[in-house]
Amino acid sequence: MAATASVEDTFKRINSHKGVEGIIVISNDGIPIRTTLDPEITVQYAALVTRFTEKSKSVLAQVNGEEELKFLRIRSKKHEIMIAPDRNYTLLVIQKPAVS
Repeated sequence: MAATASVEDTFKRINSHKGVEGIIVISNDGIPIRTTLDPEITVQYAALVTRFTEKSKSVLAQVNGEEELKFLRIRSKKHEIMIAPDRNYTLLVIQKPAVS
């Protein structure tokens, strides 16, 4: 029960940041575990980000086999996607990019 409350608190804290549009927790199998987005968009992001993360890990391993992927950030005009892979899951945050 305490773990669930901690996850809720984390989701609330992340979601309170300006510009955050959605949060997704994805299993290593690419299955969405938790989300603040609608199901169709969640499944799309989960599938694409899982493949992208695996490719990124592969590239990093080929370039420097000792390195471990900790964080990815993809930025376009419309969105900024932050990906934090972990041993058992991946945290994905989608937000509007800050205007410079």
